[in-house]
Amino acid sequence: MQHFRKPTTEFDDLNFKQRHRRRMSLPMTNRPTMEQESIVEKMERLMASQNVTDVPKTAGLVAKIVSSLDTAAAAAAAELAKTSTVRQKSISPESGNRNKQQQQSTNRSRRDSNASHSSMGSSYTSDEEDSDEDDDIDSISPRFRQPRPINTKKQSDFCVRDIRDAEFGRREIEYAERGMPGIMALRESAKDDQPLKGARVMGCTHINAQTAVLIETLLDLGATVRWSSCNIYSTQDSVAAALAERGVPVFAWARQSEDDFWWCIDQCLTTDSWRPNLILDDGGDATHLMLKKYPASIKLLKGIVEESLTGVHRLYQLSKTGKLLVPAINVNDSVTKTKFDNLYSPRESIIEVLKRTTDTLLGGHIALVCGYGEVGKGCASALKGAGVIVFVTEIDPICAIQAW
Repeated sequence: MQHFRKPTTEFDDLNFKQRHRRRMSLPMTNRPTMEQESIVEKMERLMASQNVTDVPKTAGLVAKIVSSLDTAAAAAAAELAKTSTVRQKSISPESGNRNKQQQQSTNRSRRDSNASHSSMGSSYTSDEEDSDEDDDIDSISPRFRQPRPINTKKQSDFCVRDIRDAEFGRREIEYAERGMPGIMALRESAKDDQPLKGARVMGCTHINAQTAVLIETLLDLGATVRWSSCNIYSTQDSVAAALAERGVPVFAWARQSEDDFWWCIDQCLTTDSWRPNLILDDGGDATHLMLKKYPASIKLLKGIVEESLTGVHRLYQLSKTGKLLVPAINVNDSVTKTKFDNLYSPRESIIEVLKRTTDTLLGGHIALVCGYGEVGKGCASALKGAGVIVFVTEIDPICAIQAW
């Protein structure tokens, strides 16, 4: 049985307006304002100067005073503006910075208040309530900000979009831990033994909540890490902020430029007191930059772990030319990668990506899937389930028969 809202009438609207007026009519205090005090003084002065004793003349003076209120208010506003201008010219640079910080703090609390009341209509306001600092965060690359932001531990060896998002990122990481019981069990069973003590891991992967669980597991097992992103779009800024808040040297944010991308990897490869002896790479970018810019540091590496097909092809090319001087592990060809990640992950991501970018109903559209390997199988299966008419191109006869 469907329940419909009772239609409102003009009488209901009138009652609502009356209730609203009564609710908004706040009691006035007995303390007179400056304007009221000046009016009283003016009345007393005029009455004393003209020796007014009868009521009609008093009423006439009161009417004259009331008519002059607008002129007095305008004069007071002009005087206030003049005083504010003089005061602004006399402000020192230090006090100006202090006032700016106070304004940013006020805007920050206003933004937090809006976030805490996200279920109310007042939280969906226009950008007029955003602070100047938030505008700077969106317009300036994080690596050019001065002064560098610090976390609660007074550390600044990181570069993320906004360190203030750490609390939300921490909740995302905790939620991801519930869906990763295997790595959490490994963390608990091996953290007392510290099997990775002495390992200096440089990571260049997608930075999301699941990656954060891996990074914190490496830290609990004794390793030291520095991390950057392998993709300029995929970084979860709140998760990166949570890692930075913990003290992880992470250099990543979403929507990087190409210069920012390579700068972040460079910040992780070498510092004055730290050199990696293990590289966990996704795409081969970190390995490529180390070979190109720091060839002498290759000798310090004990191994490279590569998880993408592109990165594995790069490693095979280096091996054929004799430039791969350290052991490398091909994670891409592992069973869990080929039979699970390559097959099931595209099923989740392909539909979401298409809907986010096109904002259209997928059913009835025509899609062409180029290749029918594990990734192609997952994409074709997800698209078909969404009602898309799927065509497949494939050069391998066995995979082509599977697609048929």
